Amino acid sequence: MKRQIYMDNAATSFPKPPGVVEAMVHFMTDIGANPGRSRHDRSLEASEMVEAARADLAALFNAPDPTRIVFTLNATESLNTVIYGVLNRGDHVIITQMEHNSVIRPVRHLEGAGTISVSVAPCDRMGLLDVDALKKLIRKDTALVALNHASNVCGTVQDVAAVREATQGIPLLVDAAQTAGVLPIDVQALGIDFLAFTGHKALYGPQGTGGLYVRQGIPIRPLKRGGTGSVSEREEQPDFYPDYLESGTRNNVGIAGLAAGVRFVLDTGVETIRQHEMELFSTLIDGLIDLPGMTLYGPLKPETQVAILSVTFDAALPEGLRVSFGGCGGRAVPATFESVHPQEAGIILQEQYEICVRVGLHCAPLAHRALGTFPDGTVRFSLGYFNTMEEVQIAIRAIRKIAEKIETSNDK
Repeated sequence: MKRQIYMDNAATSFPKPPGVVEAMVHFMTDIGANPGRSRHDRSLEASEMVEAARADLAALFNAPDPTRIVFTLNATESLNTVIYGVLNRGDHVIITQMEHNSVIRPVRHLEGAGTISVSVAPCDRMGLLDVDALKKLIRKDTALVALNHASNVCGTVQDVAAVREATQGIPLLVDAAQTAGVLPIDVQALGIDFLAFTGHKALYGPQGTGGLYVRQGIPIRPLKRGGTGSVSEREEQPDFYPDYLESGTRNNVGIAGLAAGVRFVLDTGVETIRQHEMELFSTLIDGLIDLPGMTLYGPLKPETQVAILSVTFDAALPEGLRVSFGGCGGRAVPATFESVHPQEAGIILQEQYEICVRVGLHCAPLAHRALGTFPDGTVRFSLGYFNTMEEVQIAIRAIRKIAEKIETSNDK
């Protein structure tokens, strides 16, 4: 049996650091209690674990107050909390073409209900946001700007500081699903009002964990209300953080795992993780950049990307007319030769090479429209800290084999 190679870390990271599983088993076998709900030893120990995780996340993002880190089930819940908790009737919101459906669908829902208006800031064929175009979309009633820190399709990293400067005092929501744990994020230095993150990707926690940073002094309504274990005599929602946005029993065993994942990131160092992933990513690009029969998407520059590469297996231009598009990967004309559909390529990679990737539209239809890959999507390779150079070389050989089939077919 071939060795299975996992390159779908943008969907969820695998494997996890050993300490993650150990922390979750410890919680379930030795603690098990509900934090903040009782005064016995097990409940207190559970509370200490949760607050330690909160403190480590605050340290990772340089949040001034750990209580402003609120636990959620995932980045989607965090993003929905902000979108439904900040926007009011008559408000205007700006999103970008690189946004995930976790942003697109809630704002479109509010738009369809006649509550808000939505503008979409354009991105180029490399996935880079046009900050000047975004600035021109700002209106007097603009109440929120949503920015995907790095695309889950092509890995392009946006300039948060430039967006903050362009939008001035408008509340800024940053989706860090693909960057938390991979890139340094300083919410104070960058002027981020809301930072939505997930636990199960580059923070190495289990699925069903995530969080939201909320800057002090910025108003937001809770997405849900209920029991918090605090001021139980009151029939109204507590007005202090984190209880204000944390109702109901959390995924505490998941938070135990997330705490271990975050501790792994802090102990290893974000820069160390980033350097390893970029070495792998650079090798992957170098092995494919001049390969006929396929198209690569994104800047193709490790310094402006996370370790995500989307490709399509096609011969978009006749031989002799291939030119460099500066890494944009955009097709100048429709494919005129035979190609391998992304779904087919994914099956070949899985069945013949035991390589796990994701194909399709990746829950980001606007991004694929910007890249010119809608509606079929792409084949996405997303690397992680636990991938090896040997695995990347195996992937390069597999990709080249698929691309060679196209060239061989075109020569017939």
